[in-house]
Amino acid sequence: MSTLPFSAYRIYQLLLSFSLALFIICTAVQITLLFKPLYYFDIGYLNIEEQSGLDRDTITENYNYMINFLLNPVPQEFHLPSLDYSTHGAIHFQDVKRIFTAIYLLIAITGIISAIGLYVNIKKKDFLFLKITATALALFTVIPLIAFVLDFNTAFVVFHEIFFTNDYWIFDAASDPVITILPETFFLHAALLILGLIAIGMIILLIAGKKLSKK
Repeated sequence: MSTLPFSAYRIYQLLLSFSLALFIICTAVQITLLFKPLYYFDIGYLNIEEQSGLDRDTITENYNYMINFLLNPVPQEFHLPSLDYSTHGAIHFQDVKRIFTAIYLLIAITGIISAIGLYVNIKKKDFLFLKITATALALFTVIPLIAFVLDFNTAFVVFHEIFFTNDYWIFDAASDPVITILPETFFLHAALLILGLIAIGMIILLIAGKKLSKK
């Protein structure tokens, strides 16, 4: 057990749990962005070719460009290879890119903090933070899931209003046909994948906590 005063120790455990939870959440988001097969499946499942009037090669070419653009933290100009786009559309993708660059930084920072905290706590045989982290992740998973089930469209709008300071995310298909290959249901599938990955992380923490406590 730590020699820190109880209040300071409790704050330390909460901060460590918050860092680990944030690391798992950000990692889940990044893995989902990397997992292009989800979109490839949805091209057929959601009839994106029919809905957009574009062939599969054009759809995948532009989708792959968007994902690679977002994954690359180096500043660069947005330029879809074979679809028109507006100035506001390009600005929105730059805004999204900044969010994912921030997620990269959060993964690095919280990963280092969590690794150090894990090392210290395992040496002290104190695994309470794993349970606290798992509880926080459970809440983070259940609350959005309920919101998605009740009304994903509203949750989708609220998300954009929180993370963006403009309304450039509201695309007009006439000037930004890229929106025709990004149906809202695909974002629902991506959100569910993120929550599923977080749930897996939560289960791993609980199992690890039980096994480590027995040693």
